[in-house]
Amino acid sequence: MATILVVTTENIPGKNYEVLGEVFGLTTQSKNVFRNIGAGFKNIVGGEIKDYTKMLEESRQIAIERLRNNAAALGADAVVMMRFDSGSIGQDMQSVAAYGTAVKYVTSNQI
Repeated sequence: MATILVVTTENIPGKNYEVLGEVFGLTTQSKNVFRNIGAGFKNIVGGEIKDYTKMLEESRQIAIERLRNNAAALGADAVVMMRFDSGSIGQDMQSVAAYGTAVKYVTSNQI
C-alpha cells in the first residue's frame, strides 16, 4: 500500500480530487497499574506526567495509521481536513479518534 497523504488543510496544492467519504481511526489506551501509581505521586507535586504524554503520542500515531488503512480500503489517495478528538474513559484510559475526508485524485479534465 502506498502511503496515504494526510493533511489538516481543505486543499492539497496542485491536486484536484473527488470526495470519497469520511474516514476514522480509533484507539483506546491504558497504562498499567504501576505507572498509574507513579502518575498519582506526580499529581501531588505537579509537573508533566511523561508516561501519559508518551501514551497519547502513541495513541495518535495508532489512530492516524488506522485512519490511513480506512482511507486505503475506500481507494483513497489522501485524507483532507484531518482532526483529532480525545477523551477519558474512567480514570486510567484514554480514547483518541483521528477523522477526516478521504479523497481520490482526478485529472483536471475529469472534473
